[in-house]
Amino acid sequence: MRNAEVLRNIQVARKIWTHLSRQALVRLAEIANQHRFSVAAGDLIFLYNCWYVTHTGLLGLARRNRCAGIHVRPVPKFCDPPSQRWAFEATVYKSRTCRGFVGYGDADPSNVSPLVHGAEMRVAETRAVNRALRKAYGIGICSVEELGSFAAHPAAGAEQKKAAQAVGNNGNGNFGGRTVRDRLCQLIRQHQLDASLVKTYAIDFFGVKTLRDASREQVENFVVHLADWAEKDRNALLCQLNSYASAKAGAA
Repeated sequence: MRNAEVLRNIQVARKIWTHLSRQALVRLAEIANQHRFSVAAGDLIFLYNCWYVTHTGLLGLARRNRCAGIHVRPVPKFCDPPSQRWAFEATVYKSRTCRGFVGYGDADPSNVSPLVHGAEMRVAETRAVNRALRKAYGIGICSVEELGSFAAHPAAGAEQKKAAQAVGNNGNGNFGGRTVRDRLCQLIRQHQLDASLVKTYAIDFFGVKTLRDASREQVENFVVHLADWAEKDRNALLCQLNSYASAKAGAA
């Protein structure tokens, strides 16, 4: 990766995560340079002081390296459909002669976000593919989709409070209803979204100049919209949010 691309990654990362330490930026440069990951494209996420690769980033890496194919199958022995418990085996073939790199992924209601309950099968498949891709291409960092629910994480409370301050407090109570605000904070935390970018997206979504101009009905509609998009296509949502960071970086 060229120096200009590394610097671009650092600039975008600083816009998204303003609290990044020097060590985190050095690590970002190493990871991005080694695997040609792009922060702006949603390939990497910084969460709880660690970098995580995304499913989008891993698929992009496979495409750049001309991956020959990925075979995925359920593991019936560890599946229990009535309990929404699923396990998959994925095999990545880097070339036509490759013997394959195998990874396993599991999911059940206890280790996925409450927002994606009912989609455990898809989560398990994604986790299996991610692990196989990480083995095939020597990715030492975990993928964010492999992580379980953050409800018990010691930093979750601080992250939720920060999200509420960045997105939920607009001065006139439009985001002030506790149910709406808590729902939004849960979305941000569970899907590892950047609160400041969600705030910018909300303003654009409402078509207003500031959050003060948004009605409570608009806010409630936005929360429903965000939850639906995050569940159906989180990667596309991340790209949408990161586009605001890119726009800000270009204007700087």
